[in-house]
Amino acid sequence: MTTRGFEIVSEYAAKQIELPVRKTAQSAGYDLAAAEDMVILPQQVTLIPTGLKAYMKQDEYLGLHIRSGFAIKNRITLINSQGIIDADYYNNPDNEGHIMIAVYNYQGSPVPVPKGTRIAQGIFYQYLLADHDDRNILQTRLGGFGSTGSS
Repeated sequence: MTTRGFEIVSEYAAKQIELPVRKTAQSAGYDLAAAEDMVILPQQVTLIPTGLKAYMKQDEYLGLHIRSGFAIKNRITLINSQGIIDADYYNNPDNEGHIMIAVYNYQGSPVPVPKGTRIAQGIFYQYLLADHDDRNILQTRLGGFGSTGSS
């Protein structure tokens, strides 16, 4: 029985995408890399595809964190500080749960990102629920970014 991990999305099945790994025995994060060559334009938000989706238990999420070396060397940050991939994002009908890394370039020049560049780390977390948390229990995720509403 599988508990948590990564799979390659269908669109990238033949594009030689590697599943994320931890680099050392005590590493918390799984390195996520660019699935294709990209350029992060100056003072712009760019979505970098990973070619990956993540599966996990219902009471878990995958936190996305920028890799410090990449961020410092290139003056790049995640646009939302930390990305959150919910368990029900996996295999959603809109984009199959494709993990995209939303970055912002603080520089005045473009930053090339070759395929395979490790951009972020994914860390699996367990979360807790508040008492009487049953109001949205019947909602089903149908899409990707922003699919749970704007309010």
